Amino acid sequence: MKNTACTLLIFLVSISLHAQEDGWSISSKKVEKYTGVVAANGRIGILPEDKPFKTKSIILNNVYDKESPLGVSRILLGMNFANLEVEIDEEKITEENVSDWVQTLNMRTAGFTTSFLFKDKARVSYTIYALRNVQYSAYIDIQIEPLKNIDIRATGIIRTPDEYHSPNSTFRVLQDLETTMPILQTVAESRLGRHMVGTSATFIWHAINSTREHQRPELVHEQASAYDNRLTFGQTLKKGETFEFAWTGAQCSTQDFEDPQTESERFVIFNLLTPRSDLLDQHKKLWEDLWEGDIIIEGNLQDQLDVRLALYHLYAFSRGDSDLSIAPMGLSSQNYNGHIFWDTELWMFPPLLMLNQDIARSLVNYRSDRLGKAKEKAINFGYKGAMFPWESDDTGEEATPAWALTGTFEHHITADVAIAFWNYYRVSQNLDWLKTKGYPLMKEVADYWVSRSTKNEDGTYSIKNVVGANEFAPNVDDNAFTNGSAITALQYATEAAKTVGEIADPLWNEVASKIRILKFEDGTTKEHSTYAGERIKQADVNLLTYPLDVVNNEETVLKDLMYYEPKLAEEGPAMGQSVFAVIYARLGNTKEAYRLFRRSYEPNKRPPFGALAEAATSDNPYFATGAGGMLQVVLFGFGGLNITNEGILQKNPVLPKEWKSLTLKGIGPRKETFKVE
Repeated sequence: MKNTACTLLIFLVSISLHAQEDGWSISSKKVEKYTGVVAANGRIGILPEDKPFKTKSIILNNVYDKESPLGVSRILLGMNFANLEVEIDEEKITEENVSDWVQTLNMRTAGFTTSFLFKDKARVSYTIYALRNVQYSAYIDIQIEPLKNIDIRATGIIRTPDEYHSPNSTFRVLQDLETTMPILQTVAESRLGRHMVGTSATFIWHAINSTREHQRPELVHEQASAYDNRLTFGQTLKKGETFEFAWTGAQCSTQDFEDPQTESERFVIFNLLTPRSDLLDQHKKLWEDLWEGDIIIEGNLQDQLDVRLALYHLYAFSRGDSDLSIAPMGLSSQNYNGHIFWDTELWMFPPLLMLNQDIARSLVNYRSDRLGKAKEKAINFGYKGAMFPWESDDTGEEATPAWALTGTFEHHITADVAIAFWNYYRVSQNLDWLKTKGYPLMKEVADYWVSRSTKNEDGTYSIKNVVGANEFAPNVDDNAFTNGSAITALQYATEAAKTVGEIADPLWNEVASKIRILKFEDGTTKEHSTYAGERIKQADVNLLTYPLDVVNNEETVLKDLMYYEPKLAEEGPAMGQSVFAVIYARLGNTKEAYRLFRRSYEPNKRPPFGALAEAATSDNPYFATGAGGMLQVVLFGFGGLNITNEGILQKNPVLPKEWKSLTLKGIGPRKETFKVE
């Protein structure tokens, strides 16, 4: 659903992208081509626009409805409660009548601030927060500094996407004794009726008691349509007397609440009656806690900002208390339908496993909570154990569109999940978790791979008819990454069995030791049985070196690097280059590692903030998977971190000549610090 706001003529000025010297903020003036960055809290994502008081969209995490009557599930585009209209002296503020435009993302506090000058009459600024502490709500803090006496008129809007049905848009003033609580609200059914969504919002005036009717400005309700619900107040301001107020909204659905309408009211009332300083301090403290896990690059401010922006997005798209996962585009858009792929386990999970144990646990628990559906899928396809969907939604069933062969044949996802589980245990050493959640899943995955493998006449095993990581080659036999990940999952299951005191099925080791890894005549690893040098979508063979460590002979590793890097398609996703970069860093070739590190994301950055698109040739930010890849280069390549049975160890870190030092903070359960100089 596209934003219904009119497209306005862009006021063009020279592009200006600058960064505050502290490495925490990215700012931009007005630019011709604009891609926003999200304010998110792991539950809701708010995507700002480059127009005064406008936001493009709100995305609701883990809330799905079918995209069409014959389609698959798609994450919901939420009701947009983060738009306002502000008039000064009866003239609406638009991009045509403002100057000194600056937008700033403060990654430390997760606040997105817009400031500008309206004619010669007022300086205006506002900051959007997706509240980390009140996770179903957001808060827009607004400041107007009159340069002369002015009259203002502010309108808060709940705009419901056209795809919703039967919206009930209302305004009520709730009351308990002398406390009155004005609530603008819309309740509607999602596109095909799977969910009821309730959205509430209200104004807050900081200098007065907003709950006393005789103190607050008069409120006027207007229902422009059932899909456009508005609440307005007016105020006369004197020159030099700064006026501060806020607009807060909350959105709930039947995915999480039996009564989303009333619950959304409660969150808004909580924000209304909690002092601003307390509410925002709680939010900022939670972000301060997140940033205990951080990456500090000395000597290269741009690299610092790029890396921190990637980590900011992974934190913004996740929560440690949700048992939810992260979609490839996080909470920035509905791309890929908001489904969960291998992107989480192989690309985003490893950095978070280093930097935030709570979020890492949430990501693995997302899979264990859906183990039952994975076991059903295995049975339905004639296999044993558990078979995870290529695309997962809230149900845990396969959510890939039927036309996409990946959903039926890209099976390495099942191994990827088990590998992430064992790595979580190796880092956390949480034996109770391994016994109750980790090993039960790993056992089912191992049983699946035994049943999925075919024994050949020479005693080896093949895995046939799959789509590998290189999705340009569907329905192939003995794909390198599929086979390598299956070997690893089987070996890890045997280790996990010993750790929890269980007896491992001897077939796990038998099959793991005899699954084929194919080679060309010169010893280069062959991607699949019929591979003949074609272009590849992304790294496949090279994943056997990192992260799997199945191919670790240096001569073969170098042959694989040299052979496959030139075959990476320009339109492929960014992660391919990051894999090559990690491997080169571990080989001690810092020059090549840094080149590929930059190549893994620099062509994908979109102005003005550097949001990552999926590929150099695409325009679909924010690609959280790419962020995970580039962070792995820093942590596991340059930083030398290794996940072992003894926990996290640092081995042979290297420092690019472009940096003075690299500091990794808050690593692992003990929140250790590693420094490379």
